[in-house]
Amino acid sequence: MLQKKLCLVVTFDATAAMAAEKYCLERGVPGRLIPVPREITTGCGLAWKAEVDQEEAVTAALEAAGIAYSGVHRVII
Repeated sequence: MLQKKLCLVVTFDATAAMAAEKYCLERGVPGRLIPVPREITTGCGLAWKAEVDQEEAVTAALEAAGIAYSGVHRVII
């Protein structure tokens, strides 16, 4: 059984999640695209998941790319 832990989850509106995935993967930004966890009900249904200590790196990268995100959450998943 997988161990649950506190994770950073960045949610998006519309199709920004796909642009975020492409940008982050090309630049080595930590994390991966996941379905939005049940604990969060927002946006397009996709979210960027990363380690909690990577919040600044992830949000800075998205802002540098001009990719709008709807929220930054800390969720145990």
